Amino acid sequence: MDKVILWLFAMLIIVFCSTVQSQTLTNRVLDSVTHEPIPYATVQLNKKGVITNEEGRFSLPVDDNVLATDSLLISCIGYASLGKPLNEFEGDVIYLSPKAIELNPVVVTNRNYSADEILALVKENLDKNYDKELRKKRMFFRDSYFQDFNKMDYTFVKSTIKELNKTFLDSVLNTVPKKSSYFTEILCDLYGNMDAENQKIAIIKASELYDKSKELDEGKLEEKFNEILTSNIKRDSYFKIKSGWFGTKIKGEDFHRIFESDIDSTDQAALEKELEEKRKREAERKTNFAKYGKNSIVDMMEDLFYLEGSPLDFINKSKKYEYTLKEFTYMGEDAVYILEFSPKGTADYKGLLYINPDDFAIVRLDYENVKSLRKFNLLGIHMNNYSRKGKMIFAKSPKGTYDLRFMEQEKGTTVGIRRPLKIIEKNKHVKGRNKQNELSLKIDMETTGVKKQELIVFDSNLISHAAYTSFTENNSVLPTYMPNYDPEFWKGQTIIEPNQAIRDFTSDVEISK
Repeated sequence: MDKVILWLFAMLIIVFCSTVQSQTLTNRVLDSVTHEPIPYATVQLNKKGVITNEEGRFSLPVDDNVLATDSLLISCIGYASLGKPLNEFEGDVIYLSPKAIELNPVVVTNRNYSADEILALVKENLDKNYDKELRKKRMFFRDSYFQDFNKMDYTFVKSTIKELNKTFLDSVLNTVPKKSSYFTEILCDLYGNMDAENQKIAIIKASELYDKSKELDEGKLEEKFNEILTSNIKRDSYFKIKSGWFGTKIKGEDFHRIFESDIDSTDQAALEKELEEKRKREAERKTNFAKYGKNSIVDMMEDLFYLEGSPLDFINKSKKYEYTLKEFTYMGEDAVYILEFSPKGTADYKGLLYINPDDFAIVRLDYENVKSLRKFNLLGIHMNNYSRKGKMIFAKSPKGTYDLRFMEQEKGTTVGIRRPLKIIEKNKHVKGRNKQNELSLKIDMETTGVKKQELIVFDSNLISHAAYTSFTENNSVLPTYMPNYDPEFWKGQTIIEPNQAIRDFTSDVEISK
């Protein structure tokens, strides 16, 4: 009997410990007066922390090293910092109180700089405030993409192939989703300095969240086109594709895939070759996913304002902007200048700089474009990069320099085409009639795409050149596909808490069956 009791006691301890290890602290930070969410607040527990998302939500793993008496510290500009033991927090909402600004008159007097003087000191201290040494950075990256077809029209003019008729083309357009969204999340280590070509990635875990039922079924479309084309065109034909003033000639043999037959499973050599090709495609997919993850993160980091060549030019080309000292306030417990900038003439951006008054480091940056960054409209094709905005938040390291803590970018682009299209089959070997078949349309389509990327850096540690050189990229991790949002997938990991759009995401199950 005693042994049974001891065994049950041991099991209870094991279950309790495993529960503690897997606990996650999930809350929402709100304004105590307005009850509005407070985005981008810093949440720290035992020197580890996260940033609240745009809805004020955060999620923080709590392991068995964390005590109930350990303090959780929450801070954000304009609010009184809140710090108290974990066991004193109740419910799933944390309120921060707006902070009354009470600055020491001596401090204000000692920092009585103009906006231009502050900016000059920022530029003077750039090199010492932000280092570019080799580092290993643990980070979480989220890429969200939303596509919306504003217009998907065409006028059917002519087709001499009876199967390529308006009914068939309508059915093709109906397979194209009018709205779609795609989310990719990656937890990884990134090795390197600030040079784009000197980056190595180790993906730890990744996910893809999208609705496969909204993917264009290329297999079925290809099968249908193959059937139509093989029964109507000749092998020695060539094709003339014309759109407006432009034409392209394509040889018939370049459509060789149209006439390929399926592999005979009784042919062992052919089967082995197909299996080998499948393995190669799988390996290539893994490599390409790692490249996608690395390139996406590196492309974001190339926008860091203190890097030479950054497209965010309000520091390195400051003469193009007007700066105004908006206020001298607090970010958490630290005083900051807030400089507002706007374009003098042809510059692209406006925004806010949050600057530490002691070392003149920019600790936070908010920006957005004031005009389209690029427009193109020629011969029926138009494109408009209408939106680019984002923010950066930095934290001071033990070394005294500032490391990137959080970065967000959002870009919006509209692309459209309005022009005629002709596909003409010709064959010079057919006597008396060079032109065989023709499909003629007038196209009028437009789509808007919005890409939002978020990056949070949890740890950033200096590494030696030898450690960097000896590290070899591991491209063996592929993302886990999720048709619906799964709150358990990242359990135990520190990430950026998903917003409502991600949490509500579900696939159209009936269509996907």
